[in-house]
Amino acid sequence: MTVEANKETLGFQTEVKHLLHLMIHSLYSNKEIFLRELISNGSDAADKLRFEALSNDSLYEGDSELKVRLEFDKDAKTISIIDNGIGMTREEVQEHIGTIAKSGTKQFFEKLTGDQVKDSELIGQFGVGFYSAFIVADKVTLTTRKAGASEAVRWESAGEGEYTLESVDKASRGTEITLHLKDGEEEFLDGFRLRSIVKKFSDHIAIPVVMDNEIPAETDDDGNETAPARVEEETVNSASALWKMSKEDISDEEYNEFYKHVGHDFQDPLVHVHSKVEGTNEYTLLLYVPARAPFDLWDRDAKHGVKLYIKKVFITDDAEQLMPRYLRFIRGVIDADSLPLNVSREILQQSKQIATIKGGAVKKVLGLLDNLANTDAEKYAEFWTTFGNVIKEGPIEDAKNKDRVAKLLRFASTHTDSEKQDVSLADYVSRMKEEQDKIYYVTADSFSAAKSSPHLEIFRKKGIEVLLLSDRVDEWLVSSLTEFDGKHLQSVAKGDLDLDKLDTEEEKKEQEEVNKDFESVMKQIKEVLGDKVNEVKVSHRLTASPACLVTGDYDMSLNMERIMKEAGQDMSMMGMGGSKPTLEINPSHAIVEAIKNEQDDDRFADITNILFDQAILSEGGQLDDPAAFVHKLNGLLQSLLK
Repeated sequence: MTVEANKETLGFQTEVKHLLHLMIHSLYSNKEIFLRELISNGSDAADKLRFEALSNDSLYEGDSELKVRLEFDKDAKTISIIDNGIGMTREEVQEHIGTIAKSGTKQFFEKLTGDQVKDSELIGQFGVGFYSAFIVADKVTLTTRKAGASEAVRWESAGEGEYTLESVDKASRGTEITLHLKDGEEEFLDGFRLRSIVKKFSDHIAIPVVMDNEIPAETDDDGNETAPARVEEETVNSASALWKMSKEDISDEEYNEFYKHVGHDFQDPLVHVHSKVEGTNEYTLLLYVPARAPFDLWDRDAKHGVKLYIKKVFITDDAEQLMPRYLRFIRGVIDADSLPLNVSREILQQSKQIATIKGGAVKKVLGLLDNLANTDAEKYAEFWTTFGNVIKEGPIEDAKNKDRVAKLLRFASTHTDSEKQDVSLADYVSRMKEEQDKIYYVTADSFSAAKSSPHLEIFRKKGIEVLLLSDRVDEWLVSSLTEFDGKHLQSVAKGDLDLDKLDTEEEKKEQEEVNKDFESVMKQIKEVLGDKVNEVKVSHRLTASPACLVTGDYDMSLNMERIMKEAGQDMSMMGMGGSKPTLEINPSHAIVEAIKNEQDDDRFADITNILFDQAILSEGGQLDDPAAFVHKLNGLLQSLLK
């Protein structure tokens, strides 16, 4: 760092250097996005000032008409974007422009594809829009003064790894960004071109975007000047709160363009809902479901999503106050009429009115998704592919709307044996056997493991559909969603299956005889395994596999236990390590028939342990001593080769 008078020369953060290089050398296909991003930043600055001024009116400094102004100078080859919003201090300039560590930089670079169009679409979404100025400019000068402060600061950079900061005088608050255009970018030094970009990208920003309009001198029929030439300030955009307009007056294109503004997205949304709620707690909402997942979908610290306004005054975009976590992908605006304008963000957290608004907004979104599922299966399938894992958090988080969310869920199942999750719980219930009163499911760490689970064998034999759950969230889902439409959800790997009602009398009699015939063998196997298992019993759920492990109705599933261990959880410390599985043995399997007649105790023990270890592996579990398993297996194979 060097210092001259009050001027500093500082180096950019490493990630910023990479980003600047990308802007300057790669993203040429959609240059005009720079104007959208800089106008959007000016609008945000105005929103912040309006909120701060609610408790300190002096911040307006006698100028409460908030706007973004565009100017261009053909001779100097510059474009200026000027706002009279909140402005920034020297420290804020350095934090927000010298570094982008808080703006998802790492994820931004991970998402880059090399496709100029797609990569340019990421700029606004990742909060790095300011740097898009370097797509068209070889130098950018930013001059800003914080509202209420006396000192202003100027930031300047040619985008080559460093920038300067210096204190300057600035009479008005807010920020002025001047772009010194590169050679070949003169197309943007045209009023008509700039106006068309504003209309395309920024028409529905709720504050005016203004430009000077040159009015030529007026003359009479004799050529005498009746009015001199003059310059008038013209508002280029609609400058209206779109959500406050009647739905009949808004076109689909206008809805989509507004979404692109609030969602920082280039792609049209999947669907939207626009509604006005009247009564004691009046509010208007305009909410969108994106067509693609926001980059921070799995970032639990991400706050932006739905913006709260009170009588068109921006208050906060802290999404958790307005949407539950499982709807964190929703974008849009909620504008309340009855909340006091001077409400603070802290008070919002305890506000019963906000809780009511949140509840109403959630119901609107769930209704929107339910309607989409019922009217456009193809589009809903797109939604589920993108956001299904997030929606599965709903029954866990939102007990009040558990039943409504359950109707939206989709799963893979043995009905098609396809990995595609397109089976609703209602679909499943409609196909249930006449005597069947439970919804059966199996959980595993992958679709192939779920599909190949030995627990499915009796269900396939009897033609009973089973849901195949292989997403990590599924274990938590089924722990919260225990029934649907009066039907209990039952794991095929837990407890007794209670399929007796589907058996014939002949099958029941045969099972009793088999149980009695193998009673001594089960006892001997239990003696070998000792406290590794809770019980050993004859299985009536297996048709092809020799053995499987079954947990108790209220015990943690083996798959869940594996997930917890992988997450570094000590099961014994959590008080969850005491339950042991039941080993079920298939009496019709050749290995079990052989072990029944085995006279060598050591060989019997080896085969028993191999069956137990195989059952663990078939559940996707890990062996405590893989070497011992291999040793026993090799010994058994060698004996067969003699």
